[in-house]
Amino acid sequence: MWALRALCLAGLGAAIGGGAADQCSWRGSGLSQEAGSVEQLSLHCAEGSLEWLYPTGALRLRLAPRLPPTSAAVKGRSPPRVTACIKPSAAFRGAQLYLEREGGLELLLPEAPRPHARCFSWLPHEKVALFLQATPQPDISRRIAAFRYELRGDWLARPALPSASLGSEGACRPCNDTEILMAICTSDFVIRGSIRSVSNDAELQESIIGVSATRIHRQKFPLFQAGGRPGRPVGSIRTPLRCGVRPGPGSFLFTGWLHFGEAWLSCAPRYRDFQRIYRGAQRTHQNPCEFPVD
Repeated sequence: MWALRALCLAGLGAAIGGGAADQCSWRGSGLSQEAGSVEQLSLHCAEGSLEWLYPTGALRLRLAPRLPPTSAAVKGRSPPRVTACIKPSAAFRGAQLYLEREGGLELLLPEAPRPHARCFSWLPHEKVALFLQATPQPDISRRIAAFRYELRGDWLARPALPSASLGSEGACRPCNDTEILMAICTSDFVIRGSIRSVSNDAELQESIIGVSATRIHRQKFPLFQAGGRPGRPVGSIRTPLRCGVRPGPGSFLFTGWLHFGEAWLSCAPRYRDFQRIYRGAQRTHQNPCEFPVD
């Protein structure tokens, strides 16, 4: 580990031009790097990808997204945290990925990891980077270290992410009234519908909820498409396996976030409960946004 850290620090002043990059993604080859060198990279988007062919030496990646300003700098409140998630490709080989934080290194992805997303958070004043170290190989052909990343400034108390990512306590508890009201205003998707099925993926530690939508209030991407009963779009929403979701009757209001192209559940009150909560907030002028209620 000390040798790895020394290699990381030794490369801080050197940038080797061995790849093609835009503001969001980078693709390059270790064949253009000098032995023992560390290439410095910086990406500025909220999501993107990295693909390192024939890994040699190391890459140090600084994630510096231009996230929208938040109002969390309120007196007495903690500053907002930024959360990043990394998802390796199924064929990730030839390198290991570390989180560099305040001079220390933490292993995020070993060589040949399972295709699980790994997430971590930091405060604005903390210095973090990703350090991708090539592993010694007798033959580097067919070795590609590739992953996708996402960064958000609004995954706060109740992240809609796999439980293994952030280990957030209470990720499976029902949302309270305030969280439900905020979810309908800020989520990537808001779908009224019923549960068609629930399947479990033990390897990924995820449950996949099959949903038949009766009304699509909002979806940033076409997550729900025609395919079920006439006029009823269908889609799937994921949640941590440990939450123990089971199929049940009734109409729900599903809200959540898009995570690496998949819908992840945040809040899902029964629709009649949501109606009661929202109408009560309307009467006291405490609803954070306008929302159509039947």
